[in-house]
Amino acid sequence: MGDFTAEFPGDRLYARNHMWARRLTDQRFRFGLTAYAVRLLQDVYFLDWIVQPSQPITVRGEMGSIESKKAESDLFAPVSGTLSAINDEALDDPSVINASPYDEGWLFEIDCAAADAAVLLTPTAYAAHLVDAWDVAQRTIKGQANY
Repeated sequence: MGDFTAEFPGDRLYARNHMWARRLTDQRFRFGLTAYAVRLLQDVYFLDWIVQPSQPITVRGEMGSIESKKAESDLFAPVSGTLSAINDEALDDPSVINASPYDEGWLFEIDCAAADAAVLLTPTAYAAHLVDAWDVAQRTIKGQANY
């Protein structure tokens, strides 16, 4: 994207809100921020959750917030289901998200039905989404968001 190559694991699914999803069981997925999201945020230093494990969540429902050098952002659920786990290590030390977004820097796990997981993108579809998102970002930066 721009001067940077977007690289991401091909063994996962992706959400449009720039989260990766790794299937742990038939119904459980582990989620984290993609390197693209981490690069946009720059230096994550605070993470907060407003939901707790065993609570039901809905796709695009607010789950918490994240603060970084660049911005404070709300975090939204990539799928509907039940929050099954939160990464306490990332909560205690959010810098792990910067250092290892695809491994130790995972955020949470959700149990969801196959129909709910169907909103997740394949790596190829996510790559296409990145191109589209980059085009929108460039138009927004140039003040042409409505063109």
